[in-house]
Amino acid sequence: MSALSKTMTGGVSRIILNVYLVIFFLYMFLPLLIMVIAGFNDFSQPSVTVWKGFTLKWFGVLAGDARMWAGLLNSVIIAVAVIAISLPLGLAGALLVTRLESRYNGLLYGILVSPLLTPGIILGISTLVFWQRLDVPGGLFTAAIAQSTFISSYAMLMFMARLQRQDLSLEEAAADLGATHVQSFYRITLPFLRPTIATAAVIGFFQSFENYNTTIFSIGGQHTLVTEIGSRMRFGLSPAINVIGILFIVITIVFATLYVLFRERERKRESAR
Repeated sequence: MSALSKTMTGGVSRIILNVYLVIFFLYMFLPLLIMVIAGFNDFSQPSVTVWKGFTLKWFGVLAGDARMWAGLLNSVIIAVAVIAISLPLGLAGALLVTRLESRYNGLLYGILVSPLLTPGIILGISTLVFWQRLDVPGGLFTAAIAQSTFISSYAMLMFMARLQRQDLSLEEAAADLGATHVQSFYRITLPFLRPTIATAAVIGFFQSFENYNTTIFSIGGQHTLVTEIGSRMRFGLSPAINVIGILFIVITIVFATLYVLFRERERKRESAR
């Protein structure tokens, strides 16, 4: 192939790649941009095609919506409870699967991962029915339990990926020096898992916060931010909902920046060892 042909082929490839990237980023971020613009539109419905002028009144409308703020508080409470439940369960499952030398490891792994394949409706209804038989009404507790059934599986997979990279000779050396299993876990394994614990906590929080299917069927008469937004869609949404999206975008950017800085600090710390 001549140099001219190679140059033409490379030029066409770059054009195709650039077009693909433009389409990809438009697909990802154009809906978010439209949502943000609609949050500043004075029109009574979320819209960018019907522009009534720039306004900040929807921020005030959201600030005065007590039920929405109550849903936000409930979402945060459930998410924190889910993290407290899911991370220990996920870590226990990961340690069991990675450290247990048994021919039933495959079966055990399949059982522990099965909640990920179960529809959220089934998880929510079954959790509510089970606890109601124990005279526990649907609420924040049952919602947290229902969400933890599958979020703990996500945590387990992340812990397994990290544990498979651990050098077990360190634990063996600690045992030779007289350390107990508990001491080895707290002095060696747990510090090694610290980055994954942070990652699993963040992912578990957002998985819980945005969950709808499992929550709506397990929370009983209470509500979260997501379920409240879902119930209002039947009657039409106001641009105040777009303001929630704007706030979440800002919060996500801040937390993503902090996470990147945290990971970079951990990477430098590991490379310095």
